[in-house]
Amino acid sequence: MTTMTQTSARFREFKMPDVGEGLTEAEILKWFVQPGDTVTDGQVVCEVETAKAAVELPIPFDGVVHELRFAEGTTVDVGEVIITVDVAPGSEDAPAPAAAAPAQEPVEAAPAEEPKGRTPVLVGYGVAESSTKRRPRKGAAPEAAAVAAAVQAELNGHGSAAPVADAPPVGRPLAKPPVRKLAKDLGIDLATVVPTGKDGIITREDVHAAAAPVAAAVAPEAAEPVAVSVPETPATVGSARETRIPVKGVRKAIAQAMVGSAFTAPHVTEFVTVDVTRTMKLVAELKEDKGMAGVRVNPLLIIAKALLVAIKRNPEVNAAWDETNQEIVQKHYVNLGIAAATPRGLIVPNIKDAHDKTLPQLAAALGELVATARDGKTSPAAMAGGTVTITNVGVFGVDTGTPILNPGESAILAVGAIKLQPWVHKGKVKPRQVTTLALSFDHRLVDGELGSKVLADVAAILEQPKRLITWA
Repeated sequence: MTTMTQTSARFREFKMPDVGEGLTEAEILKWFVQPGDTVTDGQVVCEVETAKAAVELPIPFDGVVHELRFAEGTTVDVGEVIITVDVAPGSEDAPAPAAAAPAQEPVEAAPAEEPKGRTPVLVGYGVAESSTKRRPRKGAAPEAAAVAAAVQAELNGHGSAAPVADAPPVGRPLAKPPVRKLAKDLGIDLATVVPTGKDGIITREDVHAAAAPVAAAVAPEAAEPVAVSVPETPATVGSARETRIPVKGVRKAIAQAMVGSAFTAPHVTEFVTVDVTRTMKLVAELKEDKGMAGVRVNPLLIIAKALLVAIKRNPEVNAAWDETNQEIVQKHYVNLGIAAATPRGLIVPNIKDAHDKTLPQLAAALGELVATARDGKTSPAAMAGGTVTITNVGVFGVDTGTPILNPGESAILAVGAIKLQPWVHKGKVKPRQVTTLALSFDHRLVDGELGSKVLADVAAILEQPKRLITWA
């Protein structure tokens, strides 16, 4: 469970852990400690954001904070040291961390119970660390250092440059595999990127900076670092015409997932407008029911139950496409995703085994899911394994939409705003509560007939909620 190394009897290092779900990096959102602070085993020292959620990291030993290796807002790869702790403060005879052996890198001593050569993570153990050692590098030319300092200053958002490492010697640029892949995807030649990472390593931020239009426009003028990194100042102070927001964390994951889904699964969307007056009456009655005391009752609860019943009647819709094995995987359980808008972007946690829950249990699970998402505390595990999703665009006053499938799922139901509209009811035009539903589905898994049956069943239940009893 610990992620640390021991550089000496006195100083110990804590590495960015693998928080699960195969994630390779995380952004440091906030430090809760500073150098000189005393920490205890299990104390939360920072909050990080992965591509799926925000996670608090506890430190696994006692001591005094010696150094914070990265600033807030920095994206750090799994396995990188993020903090060092003096576990024997006040000791005068402790060996220096690195100066004692300049010709040879210190060997990291892992705890006895950890497998040799493996990086311990929060869940299990990561891949074996490389045995490749790098020699210390010579200092770079003053001009290159100035450019790197200017770029780092712009990335940090400060008026003065932050300390940067010496640039690497001429040769193959130094960068980790994920950074090389990012550069390849963006069409950036790493040889043209100014490194700002430790030991002259190119970071993700360096690649993004090189890909920015302002950098591309002045790339030949490398001798003028200010022109590279600082956009033109507007004529009026404080009236900037553009704001650039780095795409990372949850927002980056959303973008990648939606592009992948849109261009992988052939989407089909069907619509139906339905009179939900009786559903709204049922919601009002359930709010007064003692059996529902302590849980939140709203139209989304009935819609979720209606979708679960529709899936039970049409189980083939609850499936996934296995591209590797060219198989359709039928799911005999429903992990019901609920799209939630949060300060960090749209996330889709899901209710595990929602098909087995009673109405009060489903209401409690919905309330807990939404509250956790809004607090930014949704775990990666809570967002994994979804089968079908509901997105409630009606809360924004929107009538409907054509939702994109959550990757790996077969269908997503969009619920529009419920409005009082003229409606033909029992042969007469009357004001009724009406909404529009939209069901998008993967046409590899779900044909038009099956998709239509599912959508029609949801609409029929919302029009006559007593079908929840007769069809369940």
